[in-house]
Amino acid sequence: MVGVPLVLSLSLSGCGAVDSAKKTLFGGDSGPKQGQQGFVEGFIGGAVADEPRAALVGREVLSGGGTAADAAVAMGFALSATLPSRAGLGGGGVCIAYAADRKSANGGTPEAVSFVPLATRSSNGGDRPAALPLMARGLFQLHARYGSLPFDGLVTKAEELARFGVPASRAFVRDLALVSGPLFADPTARMIFSRSGTPLSEGQPMVQPELAGTLAQIRLAGVGDLYQGGMAQRVVMASRQVGGPLTIDDLRGALPGISPAIVVAYKNDKVAFPPPPSDGGLAAAAAFTALVRDPSDLGAAAARSLAAAARFRAGGIDAQAVVQATDLPAAALPPLPASTTFGALDRNGNAVMCAATMGNLFGTGRMLPGLGFLLAASPASLPPPLLSVGLAWSPRENAFRAAVGGSGQAGAAIAVATELMTVLSTGKPTQVPDPGRANTMSCSGYLPGNERSCGFATDQRESGLTATGG
Repeated sequence: MVGVPLVLSLSLSGCGAVDSAKKTLFGGDSGPKQGQQGFVEGFIGGAVADEPRAALVGREVLSGGGTAADAAVAMGFALSATLPSRAGLGGGGVCIAYAADRKSANGGTPEAVSFVPLATRSSNGGDRPAALPLMARGLFQLHARYGSLPFDGLVTKAEELARFGVPASRAFVRDLALVSGPLFADPTARMIFSRSGTPLSEGQPMVQPELAGTLAQIRLAGVGDLYQGGMAQRVVMASRQVGGPLTIDDLRGALPGISPAIVVAYKNDKVAFPPPPSDGGLAAAAAFTALVRDPSDLGAAAARSLAAAARFRAGGIDAQAVVQATDLPAAALPPLPASTTFGALDRNGNAVMCAATMGNLFGTGRMLPGLGFLLAASPASLPPPLLSVGLAWSPRENAFRAAVGGSGQAGAAIAVATELMTVLSTGKPTQVPDPGRANTMSCSGYLPGNERSCGFATDQRESGLTATGG
């Protein structure tokens, strides 16, 4: 397939690290401090997201001297205010993270940070079964492992968007139009996402004071309060009112995980995908191995991605065996929920690419009273999405090469595999096969070392944004 090139947003070379060092050594009281936009001059890296405001938040963090993980954390929380149809405190996701500094404990090899919304262990009835809300703990885990700026400042950005309002984006309005009828049966959702029962249109302000209060509590009391403190008690009480009852034991046991990635070799590089419970990474790895054998046969690679996910979901086999299997029977998946992807690359070559979901557009469709966020739909009642991301790096150069996040239901995994194969072989992104969509970060000359070779792209068929500087 000949792809239609996406617009590649190139960032010019600069002296960000040197300028930051000068500010540290020689004062710098007259300029921005670390954590403030403009602290880094020149090349800052970049951010990509399906929702523009979240990408701008990521760029602001990078401009303030934050790592890729800092930017991704701020973007994840921002999406809870700007794209609650696909990402929120009640949902979760998965990230692939890479630290270019081999000297650090987690440097040199990508890792997966998994906070997929899982089914509850207990069965408490209810007409809207809810998943365990793992977004906040997952982002906290990512920050603890790879972040540098204070965590509370990264939450503040989302809190401000919720408290003072954010213009409804085209991406959000599209989602809202699909489900506004049943969603507005919930009075709180109707109040926030409509004007007198008419769905918000693009550009209209979306103000979420209760969500702002919840984010403020997380900022002040810490993430733990949402899972085993006073706010956890409020979540339990509110969940009973909306038909997706959770328990304190459910919340206390909702823990993210860090695990080694599934790794596939490609020429002098290696490509990492998150392992289950995110089987979208497994599906992308299976598709990529097929493309390594025959880059032209996209149909076979797409079929292999679905067959791999279906085989794993059937049980009785581990992820690595699925990726390496040569005799996967053809299989299809049921209709899958929506997801969204976002990522960041900093000036030092550290990178994070994430996929997030609510298990269904707007999750269970019911807002937690007094807390301002929706619970994700339980995978026990709906099939889980393919949360697909991948990241390529050079072990020899100890440098970042490319990262891709894929969405588009059943097309998410082949989108990741196709885009990675294209940028690794040609240096330029492509238009991935429908229904897939891709967000891309790529440095054909590797980073650190060649800032001018770096570019960022979102899918032209959607309404995302690449936000760079330098």
